[in-house]
Amino acid sequence: ENKPLEKGVSLRKVAERTPGFSGADLENLLNEAAIFAARQDKKVVSELDILSSIDKVLMGPERKSKVISPRDKEVTAYHEAGHAIIGHFSEHSDPIQKVTIIPRGRAGGYTLKLPTEDKSYHRRDEFLADIAVAFGGYLAEKLKFGDITTGSSNDLQKATQMAEGLVKRY
Repeated sequence: ENKPLEKGVSLRKVAERTPGFSGADLENLLNEAAIFAARQDKKVVSELDILSSIDKVLMGPERKSKVISPRDKEVTAYHEAGHAIIGHFSEHSDPIQKVTIIPRGRAGGYTLKLPTEDKSYHRRDEFLADIAVAFGGYLAEKLKFGDITTGSSNDLQKATQMAEGLVKRY
């Protein structure tokens, strides 16, 4: 309401990127998109404005002031590529939608994978695929640099939680 959209904005693409968002979440998202547009002196909200606001809402604002060394950028790029490669080739993984090494919130970069449809249930092979994708960054660092960084710690926590859930609850 009161946010004119540019012609050609794919609401389907927006819906695919915002699974589980409530009406209030979507309102907040479009407010952020309108702010992005207004900062560029635009009168309409573009699809890029909306997709950028999704990143901000999900992952936090870009950390533009953070100085990142070329080595850290390289490690992040290989790490995120590892997630993306495993996700792409894993038969039971949700499709990879976006890979970025732009730091947001506490993350140095991220790989976004989203389901193509709403799911009420998750199969064992989907859990195993998610665990494999989580280890993709760790593996890429190990293969490329012969060692790992603290960048893998959150992935290892998530993989552990998924494995525990699979064994203990499901």
